[in-house]
Amino acid sequence: MRKIVLMMSVSLDGFMEGPNREIDWHLVDEELHSYFNAHLSTMGAFLDGRVTYELMAEFWPTADQDPSSPEPVKEFARIWRDMPKIVYSRTLERADWNATVVREVVPAEVEALKAEPGGDLALGGADLAAAFAEHDLIDEYLIYVHPVLLGAGKRLFAGAADRASLRLLDTRRFGNGVVLLRYARERG
Repeated sequence: MRKIVLMMSVSLDGFMEGPNREIDWHLVDEELHSYFNAHLSTMGAFLDGRVTYELMAEFWPTADQDPSSPEPVKEFARIWRDMPKIVYSRTLERADWNATVVREVVPAEVEALKAEPGGDLALGGADLAAAFAEHDLIDEYLIYVHPVLLGAGKRLFAGAADRASLRLLDTRRFGNGVVLLRYARERG
């Protein structure tokens, strides 16, 4: 069965974006970007909220057409374009780039999606992650901690209502100071 894998960058003080939705503090260099690409290229689909999808759709469809783009950027543009995407939104009428719009998180539908063949499912977006966590649908957490303190912004797990036990699977330190913490959800 496929897993739902949350991949998210956070500041050391737990924010996934700054107070004005900025993410310019992300330290994505060639090493980290190549790591993202290697991991994401094995996935079966991206599961994104509207905000994340629109942010990605603004840049990635044509990022590989800029001759000055580094190779990892060009590679990810191809990965993003070709990968099936499920966009969870109550307001978005349609989505391009191999995307399907779904109105809400329905646990039985997510479990059916997990039972389909293919690679794991990459979950993106704090609000969508909160909805999946509320239904205990996240199987693995890949949290990339960036060496920066923001002091304010949007917390990744701001609305966590229930305790969830996690088991550390792996850690990795990147040359730019980012640390990956990889956890699996422990269930009864």
